[in-house]
Amino acid sequence: MNIKVFNIRLSKEHCQNDQAKMNEFLDSVEVKLTSTNFVTTGTIDFWSAVVFYQPKVVKAQKSENRLQLDDLSTDELKTFKALRSWRNDLAEKLNWSAFRICHNSHLLEIAKSNPKTFSELQNISSFGKARTEKYGDDIISVLNAF
Repeated sequence: MNIKVFNIRLSKEHCQNDQAKMNEFLDSVEVKLTSTNFVTTGTIDFWSAVVFYQPKVVKAQKSENRLQLDDLSTDELKTFKALRSWRNDLAEKLNWSAFRICHNSHLLEIAKSNPKTFSELQNISSFGKARTEKYGDDIISVLNAF
C-alpha cells in the first residue's frame, strides 16, 4: 500500500490550489484509508491529510471486446435481426423499452454462439437464470427457425 501526505493551507491564495491538487490525485488512485489532522504552528494553520492508496487498475473498455455487427457472418446477422425483431415486438406488446428485455449486445452474443439449450443460453453475458426462464423458450424458438 502507498501513502501520500497533503497539506491544505487555509490562506485564500493557497487553499483552492491545494484542494485541487489533492482532488486530482484522489481521482487517479483507489483510496484505501485516510486520516486528517488540523495543524497549527502559531503562524500557519493547515489541514494535513494522509492518504493510503493503491494505483487504480485501468480496465479495458467493454466496447473493445464487445461483438459488433461486422463480427457476424451472414447467417448470424440474419439470426440477430430475427432476435431483434422478436425483442422489439415483445417490447411493443408490453409497452416497454426494448432494452428492458435485453440489449443488442446480448442479441449479438446469442446470434454468434447460437445456444441450443437453456444452460447454454445462461452462459451469455448478463443472461442469467431469471432472464432465461422468462425469455428462453422464445429465444430458442427463434434460433431453431434457422
